[in-house]
Amino acid sequence: MKRQLKSFACAFRGIWDAICDEAHLRFHLVAAFYVLLLAPLFGLSRTQYAVLILLIGAVLAAELVNTAIEDVSDALTRQQNAYIRLAKDIAAGAVLILAIAAVAVAVLFFARWEAILGVLRFFMNHIVLAVLLVLSAVPAVWFVWHGPRKRRK
Repeated sequence: MKRQLKSFACAFRGIWDAICDEAHLRFHLVAAFYVLLLAPLFGLSRTQYAVLILLIGAVLAAELVNTAIEDVSDALTRQQNAYIRLAKDIAAGAVLILAIAAVAVAVLFFARWEAILGVLRFFMNHIVLAVLLVLSAVPAVWFVWHGPRKRRK
């Protein structure tokens, strides 16, 4: 049991280190936060929530794998290497493809005029929540651009 707990601790440390070092991961976390925050206002089905959660998890996991590939590559050499550049670009491309697919699914789920109008009416009737939502963009942008920094290299 102690070994499993240590494995979880290592995994969480890896996630934290990636959050500290990777602005793209922080961007995906902020996007996931807002998607999950606003999703209840769109009346999604359980299946749609399951798809959203799976896609969010897949994008975050892909970003973590991309970060691991970049870090291992940088540990091998800091010199220009065509194979390492190719590996890094391919890993980044995998994240991009998954993120585009996630956006496409989000458009399918959320781009319904009646639902969008319902959300706008909700925020017009709850102006304090609308203001809080807009104000939340400031710490969200700060988190993505600056975030917690912890250089592990």
